[in-house]
Amino acid sequence: MIKAGIIGSTGYAGGELVRLLLQRDDVEILWYGSKSYIDQKYASIYQNMFEIVDDSCLDDNIEALAEKVDVIFTATPQGFLASLMKEDILSKTKVIDLSADYRIKDVDIYEAWYKMEHKTPQFINEAVYGLPEINREEIKKARLIANPGCYPTCSFLSIYPLVKEGLIDPSTIIIDAKSGTSGAGRGAKVDSLYCEVNENIKAYGVGVHRHTPEIEEQLSYAAGKPVTISFTPHLVPMNRGILITAYGTLAKTASYEEVKAAYDKYYKNEYFVRVLEKDVVPQTKWVEGSNFVDVNFKIDPRTNRIIMMGAMDNLVKGAAGQAVQNMNIMFGLPENKGLKLIPMFP
Repeated sequence: MIKAGIIGSTGYAGGELVRLLLQRDDVEILWYGSKSYIDQKYASIYQNMFEIVDDSCLDDNIEALAEKVDVIFTATPQGFLASLMKEDILSKTKVIDLSADYRIKDVDIYEAWYKMEHKTPQFINEAVYGLPEINREEIKKARLIANPGCYPTCSFLSIYPLVKEGLIDPSTIIIDAKSGTSGAGRGAKVDSLYCEVNENIKAYGVGVHRHTPEIEEQLSYAAGKPVTISFTPHLVPMNRGILITAYGTLAKTASYEEVKAAYDKYYKNEYFVRVLEKDVVPQTKWVEGSNFVDVNFKIDPRTNRIIMMGAMDNLVKGAAGQAVQNMNIMFGLPENKGLKLIPMFP
């Protein structure tokens, strides 16, 4: 039995972690942490948990939690874990962090984009970027996982094979991304109000979105050289889902079969990455509520460019599902245990 604790359990990602972990008979949640709702019944905050969860919310005392559990999930704002992390915590338990605190290896870049001082940079190099399709072997041995961001996960998996195989010029990559409103979190914000979001679509974080350096860093590892991209996210009026449409110039003439072979080389044996059939475009509806990422591509010979596409659920593969996938790997369990979720439709 894996004993787990969640700090930030009342946000959307934390709530999704609870939903996923409660379905398992090999995991026990001992700590529903929430600084905003201490001593309140968890089911009073998420009524869908009525008569399922009887526990009340506890505080965010990560040191006390480390004494009780085998793994801690931190679904918290940027800077929270970095301000509290100690060697003593990691000596007692594993930590899977859903924030950006340990994703970016260059602390100066982190501080520049997130506008805050990193309090514990000594743990950055140890933290493993928790994208199982790329870093599976490192995850197996890790104490600290930096769970990837939602946009970076979908963007990277859509583009990675072509950058890795040198089929596109990485300096030409442009990423157009769209996300449902749950990606903005559960906090009350004017921009997330129903009347602001419904019947509307808008770009945000144009040229300055904080996921940009994360995507660039991971693509740079794949390319073997620094990569700079243009990344623009958009907010769309739906609850869940991310759709990526990325563009890049072909480094050489390539046929459909050559490009498809590149995707198959990296994803043929990946349970959660589905390379779609020719001319089938990814849709968020086909992955909703699941840990799958659907990817595909289209060659445009007229412009010598290729369009790379991906769709996934931002709360599952983009956050909680990927965190559980990482937990499975860390504890030597089947990677898809508890994650064989069939996408919901309609």
